[in-house]
Amino acid sequence: MSHRDRSPRGAKEQIIQLAARLMAEEHIDDFASAKRKAIRRLGMPEGKNLPSNEEVEQALRDYRSLYQPGHGDIVQTLRQRACEAMRLFAEFKPYLVGSVLKGNAGPHSDINLVIYSDNDKAVEIRCLNLGLDYRTETSPAGHPTLAFYVDGSVVRVSIRPEHDERQNARGGTDALERARLSQLEALMLAPATTVASDFERMMAKAFTA
Repeated sequence: MSHRDRSPRGAKEQIIQLAARLMAEEHIDDFASAKRKAIRRLGMPEGKNLPSNEEVEQALRDYRSLYQPGHGDIVQTLRQRACEAMRLFAEFKPYLVGSVLKGNAGPHSDINLVIYSDNDKAVEIRCLNLGLDYRTETSPAGHPTLAFYVDGSVVRVSIRPEHDERQNARGGTDALERARLSQLEALMLAPATTVASDFERMMAKAFTA
């Protein structure tokens, strides 16, 4: 019978490793969901001493470098599709956020864009003028969202108030890691094997655009 380390440190490490594997193999993009699922699989109680997202993220990178060496190509493909979608809405100066930007996306991950505008109808009219087969959704935070496909990938465009962009630039409590089209294009010039580290270097510049 296998021995399982039940010490707090050992339990935490098991959660980290399993959550990372679940994100890689079951295409889970949300860290909290992956950690909860790992805890259930391990038969552990949900405690307060959970691993951080950063710890799981590093384990995810390690897992993919060992078992999914082609992952960088998947990320580059999704980023290319993100560029295509961002160009469609260039007049609204969209940002890319989420797993595709960070380099953690799987082959079936959504591409998440954010547009800051007080006129969400103008964004929807743009979809109509482009002939996009889109649907309207509402995000958990209550923001209107438009969803459509680009080359087989789901693109979700979240429309947020203009004042949120200024708050984000000041590093507010709900600040997002985000990239303009020009920043994403620069990021894509990096070798596919370094997508995560190059993202970190870009984010270290802290919204200079």
